[in-house]
Amino acid sequence: MMIGLIAVGAAIVLFLLYLISLYNRLVRRRNQVDNAWGQIDVQLKRRYDLIPNLVETVKGYASHERGIFDAVSEARARAVGAGGPQAAAEADGMLSGALKSLFAVAEAYPDLKANTNFLSLQQELATTEDRAAYARQYYNDAVLGFNNSVSTFPTVVFAAMLGFRSREFFRAAGAETAPVRVQF
Repeated sequence: MMIGLIAVGAAIVLFLLYLISLYNRLVRRRNQVDNAWGQIDVQLKRRYDLIPNLVETVKGYASHERGIFDAVSEARARAVGAGGPQAAAEADGMLSGALKSLFAVAEAYPDLKANTNFLSLQQELATTEDRAAYARQYYNDAVLGFNNSVSTFPTVVFAAMLGFRSREFFRAAGAETAPVRVQF
């Protein structure tokens, strides 16, 4: 009788240790996803901070291109206010399109293309774009790991009871996934 009680007690303790380990692993994965989203946020904030400087530099050369500057400013405002991966991806796509128009205007002004401020800002923006792309990839990798954890057996049985749900991937907006058209 006593051995049976000890065996049941040991099984309960082992089960509780398993649940604690499972919970801690899910918390670590969730925190990794949250950290990855924070990294995207940091890189996009850096991008949003650079854009007004870039716009002001181009504005000095191309003051009659008012519509493009308004489009960039509006797209930046939307991107800053976007919440969640899908809304951020859509706003980011809109901002990327507006920036392409801004750079097209810059191409029309040879003096601007040689301006060191413009070149420096353009290089900073390109570096930031690379960092943001890496942060998006890292975020999606973290989400994949987390989603796999909460969706596979036996974790799936306990994950929902412990309040863990799958997370949303950062997906590119429709225009960003279309084939790029190059014209000369």
